[in-house]
Amino acid sequence: MSTFDDEIARKIKDAADSGELRLARDYGKPIPPDTGWDATPEALRMPMKILKDAGVPPPEIAMFQERSRLREALATESAEDRRAALRKRLIELEQHIALRLEALRINARL
Repeated sequence: MSTFDDEIARKIKDAADSGELRLARDYGKPIPPDTGWDATPEALRMPMKILKDAGVPPPEIAMFQERSRLREALATESAEDRRAALRKRLIELEQHIALRLEALRINARL
């Protein structure tokens, strides 16, 4: 019975033997350094790399984008009741972001 690692190694060997591996865009080139690698907590490096390589941003990025949208909406809104609702949502979101980032810093996980 083969393990998952054995199966991966077999598939890589098959791809190398067939020449398919040589068709990979960066075949034979060193892996370029990732600017965020050292700044990322060790326990999160691989999960974040997988998300990045898949083109999926971490959830915190979506929160930062939402914060930016809320700030813009707040700056252009003239109705005071709507401004109060936007301000409340912005404060809640900023607290949520702060808690998530602190959890990442302390625990290197969520």
